[in-house]
This record gives sequence, structure tokens and C-alpha cells, in this order.
Amino acid sequence: MEITKSLLLNTFNLNEKITELVENAEDEIIQEFRKLNEVKSYNQFKVLKAMQDCRLSDTHFNWNTGYGYNDSGRETLEKVYSKVFNTEDAIVRPIIVNGTHALTLCLTGILRPGDEMISATGKPYDTLEEVIGIKNENKSSLKEFGVQYKQIEFLPSGLVDIKSLISNITDKTKMVYIQRSTGYGWRKALTIDGIKEIVDRVKEINKNIIIMVDNCYGEFLEAEEPTDVGVDIMAGSLIKNPGGGLALTGGYIVGKSKLIDLISYRMTSPGIGKECGLTFGLTRSMFQGLFIAPQVVTEALKGALLCARVFEKLGYEICPKFNDKRSDIIQAIKLGSPEKVIAFCEGIQAAAPVDSFVTPIPWDMPGYDSPVIMAAGAFVQGSSIELSADAPIKEPYIAYFQGGLTYEHAKFGVLKGLQSMEEKGLL
Repeated sequence: MEITKSLLLNTFNLNEKITELVENAEDEIIQEFRKLNEVKSYNQFKVLKAMQDCRLSDTHFNWNTGYGYNDSGRETLEKVYSKVFNTEDAIVRPIIVNGTHALTLCLTGILRPGDEMISATGKPYDTLEEVIGIKNENKSSLKEFGVQYKQIEFLPSGLVDIKSLISNITDKTKMVYIQRSTGYGWRKALTIDGIKEIVDRVKEINKNIIIMVDNCYGEFLEAEEPTDVGVDIMAGSLIKNPGGGLALTGGYIVGKSKLIDLISYRMTSPGIGKECGLTFGLTRSMFQGLFIAPQVVTEALKGALLCARVFEKLGYEICPKFNDKRSDIIQAIKLGSPEKVIAFCEGIQAAAPVDSFVTPIPWDMPGYDSPVIMAAGAFVQGSSIELSADAPIKEPYIAYFQGGLTYEHAKFGVLKGLQSMEEKGLL
């Protein structure tokens, strides 16, 4: 609409050439938006049915105190998650501080000295390297406790090397680990079909091997989730997709009951497990965030498609392409220089509703092997379902764009990122 364009040009002082570039790209991807809406509708009805089946009531939003015994809100929330993800049981807690914590609880709860873990998707996300013991020889790592580790690199095509995975399975192999999203990689996220192929082949070799999935950034991207195709245990963060932008903190773990029990003993202590754990009055925002999550995820996805098409038109390498099948919300752009990465992230920060006046700078974050720049002006600190962009400052200088509670905000982020680059003569 002309009134909107006028606002962008006159109030936000955007460059008309950049605005037209983005609008033209938007016109080219409208058909893709319709496909996303179909998946959104399916997942919205799935979440609604789970809440109805669990007889969700406003009494489940009430506070509890102390140990949290008999917290009906917490118990119902975990039943809802279990139904949504088609599993036997779930842990959904604000005391899980982030996605890495949720994954660590799974690994340390299940694996024992002498067990072997194989990552089917190459090196896991940076923050898990010290958890596993890949670097820094952390005294609390899996390696230090005697858990053996292997990783299978991707094929040049970007596909999982299933042949190599199968040949590396031994009698000691307890777990095959899958990272669904790209993380800080240059590949497409694993689709549900791709995950199913891994599950089927591994279970043919040994049905007792536990398949674990890091589902961060992947919830509600497809009609099915990894646990619908045979994954035994799965974890993620509530300040990513399933929190819908409303969950203030927390993580979730869903899967088979016997595994959830083991993990719950690591979360609290043996003999207590899931029976304790205060939710601090956060169940309402967790329920409501989950309810709107399919809608919010779709808005973020639309923003990722727009970002992909715009930078593709400008001649940059992108992954995935705007019309590729997606299985996470991340859009990677190979910008090629630290100056471009920093300028783009500055534009994303300037587009934020919170801390738009702040200038992001690269810094040495714990758990990363190079300085990282993170642009995120969010209502919830670190919320990756809200508009953000981040990048390790190392070759080939890839920026990772994700999130947006509304499509319009994600679009504005693209506009500001481009304008920031253009103003520095880097576009």
C-alpha cells in the first residue's frame, strides 16, 4: 500500500531503491507463503486439540510454591507437550535455562561410562563441544566421565552419510545424535523424511540404539515432528519456536517414558525426578506461547523467505534458497567480509522494538571458538523466535538471520539490514 511505503520512506528514512527491491522480491514469493499457511493451519489445529484433550483450564495458570508438589499446571503443560509431539512423556520447565541445558540433561541423563555416542550430523552446535569434550577438556564433560564419541561428516552434497554412520555403529553404540537445524553450518536443515531415513536404518541394525534429536529452531516447520517418525528423545528451547515469543525462559524434553525418567533424575535428583520443580507462575505464558507458536513460526518463516530472495537477487550465496523445502527458521547469507556481516547486524539491531539504539559488536562469547556478533532487540532476552541475526566473525563470513514475531517486523529487518550495508558502501 502507498500509505505504508510513504511511512517507510518518510518516517524511517529508508532508501526508495532498497524498498522497491524488497517489494519486488515479496511479489515473487507470494505463492510460497500459501504453502507455509497450509502447514501452519495443520499445526494450529494439532495444538488446539492437544489442549482440549488435556482439559486445559484457567486453574492451570495458578501459582504454586515451595517444592512444587502437585502442580496441576505443570503436569498439564507436560501432558500437552507430550500430545503435541506424539510421545509418551515430557519435561517442560522454566528451570531449564536454555536449549544447550535441555540437550545436556538428555545426554548426561542417558549416557553412562563406556557408552558410545555418534553424531550423525557432524560437529554439534558450538555450545555442546565442551559438554561432549570435543574441546577444552572440561572436567564435567561426557568424555571425562568415560563416554566415547564419534561424528560422521556430511557428504559433499550436504546429505547425511548414512553408509558411514551404519559402518561406525558398534556394540558400544548407545545413542545416535541428530542436529536438525543448520546451527552455524552451511547446509539445509534436516527434513522429517531425512530424519526418518536415519532412524529406520539405525533401528534395522539395532533397535535398542537411542535416537536423539536437537529440535531447536525446527518446531512446527512441517506437519510431522521427529518424534512422529521414531525418534526416541528430543529437546529444544522455549525461547525459540515453541514458546511463541511469550515464554520468558525454559526448555522442553519429549520422548519415551523410561528416558524421561532418567533425564528427570539428572534434572533434580534420583528419587525425586519430575515430582518437584516450581514453575514460578509461568504456566499461562507457556501455554499461550505454545498456542500461538504455529502462527509465529510461520511469520518468521515468511521473513526468512523474503531475506533469501532479496539477497539472491543481489547475487549473494544463500542457504536455503527461497523455494527450497525448509526444516528450520534460519536463513544463512554468505556475505564474504566481516565489514558486511557487522553492517548487516547493525541494521537488524536498528530495526528492533527494544534496544534499537544499541550498536552490536563482536565479542568472545563462552562456548564459541571465534568472536560472535549478535543483533537482537527482543522482549525476551536471547529469544531467537524474535527477529535476530548473528554470525561468527570468521571466514567465509556467514550471517544467520532468523525470527520475527510478525512478518512485517522481519521485513523491516531486511530493509534496515540492506540500508545499513548500503550506507557504508558495502551493498
